[in-house]
Amino acid sequence: MKNKIKVLQVIPTLGYGGAETGCYDLAHYLAEKNCKSFIITSGGDLLKFIDKKKVKVFKLPVHSKNPFLILINSVLISLIILIYNINIVHARSRAPAWSCLIATKITARKFVTTFHGTYNFNNRLKKFYNSVMVRSNLVIAGSNFIFSHINNNYSNFFLKKNKKLLVIFRGINLNYFDPKKIVPSKIEKFLKKNNVDRNRFIILLPGRITTWKGQRIFIEALKQLNTKKNVQSFTGIILGSDQGRTVYKKQLLALVQRHRLSKIIQFIEHCDEMPISYRVANLVCSCSVEPEAFGRVSVEAQAMEVPIVASDIGGSIETIIKDKTGFFYKSDDFNALADLIHSIMQKDYNSLKSIGHEGRKNVIKKFDVDKMCHTTFTEYKKLIGLI
Repeated sequence: MKNKIKVLQVIPTLGYGGAETGCYDLAHYLAEKNCKSFIITSGGDLLKFIDKKKVKVFKLPVHSKNPFLILINSVLISLIILIYNINIVHARSRAPAWSCLIATKITARKFVTTFHGTYNFNNRLKKFYNSVMVRSNLVIAGSNFIFSHINNNYSNFFLKKNKKLLVIFRGINLNYFDPKKIVPSKIEKFLKKNNVDRNRFIILLPGRITTWKGQRIFIEALKQLNTKKNVQSFTGIILGSDQGRTVYKKQLLALVQRHRLSKIIQFIEHCDEMPISYRVANLVCSCSVEPEAFGRVSVEAQAMEVPIVASDIGGSIETIIKDKTGFFYKSDDFNALADLIHSIMQKDYNSLKSIGHEGRKNVIKKFDVDKMCHTTFTEYKKLIGLI
């Protein structure tokens, strides 16, 4: 390609979430495709893993919703666009998207957004704030669920002229989430560090500690499970940081104490290598009480060949093949979840192994990160008229 495509991605922080890892993966993919790749972020744990020879990083306070800082950021982003001759600006969150919208209007560059969530709203002002995510030349929805959400709620903001809305499923790194690459010594280290008994049936609930991720439902379900007859010994692991939600975390700890589950349910704040935590688990749960935009936990569990149980709402419905790679229960119904977990625990080893194998095949076919990056790159080229 004669003139390199120069892509600037803008994201509030570069942590370990779905939007962040997608940004990270795409940035390095573009560099491998002989493109110039740039990221603007305020910081984050993933920064230390970025190959600085391939991706240039700028640190700006793009995490802030302060209107004054949004305007300042738009000026600074405009300067970066002009100095580095950026072709495409790709925003992955609302506050930086407003800065990017202004900057791309000033510099006459192409603007791309990825609609990563449902972005709840309860008034017109909040809905207007959210609408920046559909004010771009290309709007990417991470699932069919999000695609429908955009059409149902933002059609009046989405002017069809010179704009495009399409689904590009999120992908995960299958080289990283590969059960065959987990070193046994790392599993033993995880078990020892967190005092986890491998001889028990281990049920894992990964995700940040927040009400909509359904930790309460999980705890109530395990309470019911513990009362059932002939149930094998089990451990429930709630893995995730409270990210400052200390009151909610204390409420969960109190609930565990009240149900006398302290010897059954344990909290782990962080795992440096998530594939290890999945590999330790016999079953993974996704208990969200609000729709997941994509359902990354469901995909990661399948990639690691672990059966997944998920609530029957949101993006997980699109990523799990019912009764083949995982199972669904009625959202918010902890009794249904307890019954489903119990029935899965009754399955023999080969049945669970088969579900795991089918799960990985499903992810390889539909949710490989290379497929996501290739499709996004193709859309970039279409946007600037290279194909």
